[in-house]
Amino acid sequence: MTHINVLDPSASPLDYYGYELRRYREAAGLTQKQLGGIINYTGSLVGQIETARKLPTVEFSERVDVALETDGMLSRLLGLVLRSQLPAWFQQIAELEARATEICTFHTHLVHGLLQTEAYARAVLGSMDRSNLEDRTAVRLARQRILGKDEPPVLWAILGEAVLHQEIGGRETMRGQLVHLLTSEKDPRVNIQVLPYRAGAHAGLQGSFDLFHFPGDPAIVYTEGYGMGHPTANPETVRDCSLRYDHLQAAAMSIKDSAELIRDVMEERYGEQHTMA
Repeated sequence: MTHINVLDPSASPLDYYGYELRRYREAAGLTQKQLGGIINYTGSLVGQIETARKLPTVEFSERVDVALETDGMLSRLLGLVLRSQLPAWFQQIAELEARATEICTFHTHLVHGLLQTEAYARAVLGSMDRSNLEDRTAVRLARQRILGKDEPPVLWAILGEAVLHQEIGGRETMRGQLVHLLTSEKDPRVNIQVLPYRAGAHAGLQGSFDLFHFPGDPAIVYTEGYGMGHPTANPETVRDCSLRYDHLQAAAMSIKDSAELIRDVMEERYGEQHTMA
């Protein structure tokens, strides 16, 4: 006799997803193996997702929605599922990203998560801990779904020049990451500026930070430490960081010149013609 793990759909978004997947599948009169065959996945994977032992992906959700005629329900639920898998201390920040109409970021040592490629994100997340790396990478990349919304936020990203030179994941990964940054050139809602070495002392020497702006609500500043985040709506802190950001934008290269520098570093440092001794 087969024992079926009965999920409590109120336990978590992942449990709710698994519960609904099973409900839709059984209503269609399909076994896990049969559904897997239709969507080109194994029945075992369907079972793991139904029992909340495996995270669903965008592709999986879209295929199931079509196969089971769910009117896109699982795809809509996926964002909540993946956000719930973020570290507890970061979940509030992902919610701020999803609600903000404008996001201003300044990072000194790595590309912001909203702009990372899959390979770059995997290298960052796996630098000290490779457990569940594929799932953790998928969860990070899921945050980028906000940039594809019907009304996405305006993203301003200032990167320290060192970000372009810090070789994370190897030359191929870095080249792909810089190519990805350049894809924003024609998108007025994604604006990337580089703070060059020649800027010297600047307003961001105290460290990286993000500013979130909302319609009708106070702005929020977010800074990050080891294994913890610090969001605050303290008016004095927000004013100080907003002023700092204005000065950083003034000291940074223009969007056009930043793209040219990114392209130059990409070709000179990570180009295919470059060989290691």
